[in-house]
Amino acid sequence: MAGTGLGSTGSGGDGIRTGVPLRRYQTGDEGEGGGERTAEGINGGGFSGKKLQQMGGSATRVLTLPTILTLGRVAAVPLLVSTYHMNGWWATTATTSIFVVAAITDWLDGYIARKMQLGTAFGAFLDPVADKLMVAATLVLLCTKPLKVSMYGEVPWLLTAPSIAIIGREITMSAVREWAASQNGKILEAVAVNSLGKWKTATQMIALTVLVAARDTSLAGYDVLVASGVLLLYISAGLSLWSLVVYMRKIWRILL
Repeated sequence: MAGTGLGSTGSGGDGIRTGVPLRRYQTGDEGEGGGERTAEGINGGGFSGKKLQQMGGSATRVLTLPTILTLGRVAAVPLLVSTYHMNGWWATTATTSIFVVAAITDWLDGYIARKMQLGTAFGAFLDPVADKLMVAATLVLLCTKPLKVSMYGEVPWLLTAPSIAIIGREITMSAVREWAASQNGKILEAVAVNSLGKWKTATQMIALTVLVAARDTSLAGYDVLVASGVLLLYISAGLSLWSLVVYMRKIWRILL
């Protein structure tokens, strides 16, 4: 999701670090939300004051507006979990609204950071964490308390398979980018965000929104809604694995 730090995501937020000055890579979990973050920090990897000033950010400020929005996404995760386990149409509405607002702020924090030059190293670290936490929590909820449709009785692993693929891919890419941070610039180029990651994020966010909203069985066209959400989630999982293969192939070619 759009990166809060340094003008950065969903979804997210795969941070990278390199010595390439002012080189900007779209992040927020593959640029989810169109945010950008310079390739200077990974998992809070640190930014020099001079570099932050060059990028319009701050080396001393921590709680800027974009960072506060990102913190809001983290704080919203317990609310998402709580409302998901409640019954009634209002609970479904609340859960869906929380997820949608989180997705919007994922784009908004990056936009504000760029326009108002409020990027921080802390924001660069926190944004991908918030993105992945929200997505992972939603996927786990859908697997542990699935939708009440007949297909789940026949295929209980229907959502488990794509969820494992998506979460596993994010863990793997985080490890790869952590390793890439200590390597040369060519390897960092290889793990820079591409358009495939953006498509993955878009389908993922839409799928999760649809599936969370589909807890309300009174919705018109309920069966079609659920089927569409499941299909999009599988497409997102496929794109996730595909993008992982693309990154790995690029790295392998460089190492050879």
